[in-house]
Amino acid sequence: MAVRRRTWIGLAAVVAVALGAVTLLWFQPQKLFYDQRVDEALPSVPAEAPAGDEAPPSTPAAGPVDLATGTFVSREHETAGTARVVQLPDGQVVVRLEGFATSNGPALFVYLSQNAAAGEEAAFDDEYVDLGALKGNVGDQNYAVPEDVDATGWTSVVIWCDRFDAAFGAADLAAATAA
Repeated sequence: MAVRRRTWIGLAAVVAVALGAVTLLWFQPQKLFYDQRVDEALPSVPAEAPAGDEAPPSTPAAGPVDLATGTFVSREHETAGTARVVQLPDGQVVVRLEGFATSNGPALFVYLSQNAAAGEEAAFDDEYVDLGALKGNVGDQNYAVPEDVDATGWTSVVIWCDRFDAAFGAADLAAATAA
């Protein structure tokens, strides 16, 4: 009888350890207790000085130009900051998160989405462009928009948890006004 009882206790301990390991790997609750800070500058393109008598290159923009902006609203987790769609002098377009903060979590990505920030949760990943894994849950960061994507044709920027199909936060994009 004592051997059978020890067997059940041992089996229960193995199951508890296995469940604990799966929970730590899948849910990653430890991420709730620390921030991953990223502080990237807005990318810049060095100006090329004309060599000799060469004509200056065709007039690129003098500096980065805002194409669209939006303010994050919280969805599943408290989220704050600004999303900017910025065209760099070389024509490259980036989505820039500034003053950004959200909860840390597993499998977080930055999407351009056709769903409005206050839209239905399940629609954020219906029509979207994946700009890559979230670099950090706090700070200023940049995400390159693929060349074949018109960044102004999207409704929002969303921080998407792919593991749980949940939006941590989203920002509606509005066309930037000319200065």
